[in-house]
Parts: sequence; structure tokens; C-alpha cells
Amino acid sequence: MLGNVKGKVTLITGAASGIGKHMAEKFAEYGSAIVIADLNLDSAQSVADAIKAQYNVETLAVAMDVTNEEQVNAGIKATVAKFNKLDVVISNAGIQTIAPIVDFETSAWKRLIDIHLHGTFLVAKASMQQMIAQKTGGRVLVTGSIHSVEASKNKAAYVAAKHAQLGFVRSIAEEGAPHNISANLICPGFVRTPLVEKQIPEQAKTLGISEEQVIKNVMLGDTVDGEFTTLDDVANVALFLAGFETNALTGQHVLISHGIGM
Repeated sequence: MLGNVKGKVTLITGAASGIGKHMAEKFAEYGSAIVIADLNLDSAQSVADAIKAQYNVETLAVAMDVTNEEQVNAGIKATVAKFNKLDVVISNAGIQTIAPIVDFETSAWKRLIDIHLHGTFLVAKASMQQMIAQKTGGRVLVTGSIHSVEASKNKAAYVAAKHAQLGFVRSIAEEGAPHNISANLICPGFVRTPLVEKQIPEQAKTLGISEEQVIKNVMLGDTVDGEFTTLDDVANVALFLAGFETNALTGQHVLISHGIGM
């Protein structure tokens, strides 16, 4: 049943803006307590306060660099100290770097992989440890991408990381099953978040085309209807998976892409 998260505790990384923020708002609308985990604690606190005021649910803001194991563990510890449990975690923090492979800065490659892959590992590890200890099971969701199943020019690091997330989610499903922990990869197409807005001029410059051509041909050319995926589309899928009452869907990825990759 959509929205079966009432009374649960949901932690979302990268939740002070974009997809993460909208998922937090959607989960709060359906009665989940919310933990906003983000690099910027002030922004996280502002979002947490706004959600608490609008949806009348308990919230918590924690500073979390997902590449820092101490911060990740501290964020999980703070969550449990306030709520006594953790039911759902959404590993959502991410960045993007646009460059051809031959020009890709090694430092930029390592940073992107560190955030998307090592960060997902650290968040999942700490969350699963807590879920196993509390003996109530849980849900681990990871925000992947259409690039978890398809490649794209000038995004080699992102494509590599997102493909790896798919394999990692399948591993969580295998190892989490004995503890009633399920895992899913959510794979949006192009959503007009600040991350995507930033890509439009970058892609135009790299490809030598107009921004309008980037939107029409590069981002939406393979959709069936020329439409962007919306924040609501992504949040509703996350809500459905988090509230699904059995583990029948564990290990699966869901494309939210207007037909890209089908």
C-alpha cells in the first residue's frame, strides 16, 4: 500500500535539497519521522524544522559527510538516541562531473566514486548493523539513476558508480534477507533538480550544441513522451518500496524514466 510508513523512522542522506528533500517531505506527509542528513547542517536543520511545522512529525537534522565513517556512524547513533530505532534509510547523496574520459581529472573521478559508492556502502553498513541489532528488519533504498543500466558520454565516473550501486543493492538483498532487511535501487531519468540544471550548460559546452538541444536530444531524446521525470514520481516510488509489506521486491531496481532503458 502506498504510504505505509506511518510511525516509522526514515533517514535520508543529501536531504537538504533536490530529490532527497522532496522524498523527506513525501514520507513526512505519510506519517514517518524524518532524519535529514546532509553536509550542511544549517540547511538540514532548516529543512527539518520546515517539515516538522508543515506535517506535524518529529524530525532530526544531522551533519553527515557520507564518505566519513565517523560522521555516518554518529548520524545513525543520533537517530537511535532520539527515536530508539531506524526503519528506512535512503542513500541519496550525490554529485555529478561532466568530462570525456581522456580529460577526466583523477581527483574528480575519485571524489565522485567516493561519494556515490563508498558513501552508499558506509550508510548501508551502519544502517544494517542497527536494523539487525533491533531485530525489526528494515528497508535500504539507494537513489541510483537511468545510468545504473545505461551509459552516457562524458559521465564515465557517474555511470561506473551507478552501475556499481546496482550490484551492491543486490548484495544487500542477499545478506539482509535473513534479518528481514530488503533493498532496492531507485533509478530516475532526468529530473530538473539543481544537479541536472547545472549539467545543461556543461553538456552544451562539451558537446558543442545549444542548451535546448541538450534538453530535447540528450536528456529527453529517448523518452516516449519528451517529458522530465518529476520529483513526485521519484518520491512516490520510494514511498511505495519503503512501505511494501513483504520482501517480494527486494534486490530489484525500478526505472522512473518515461521509457528510457525499457
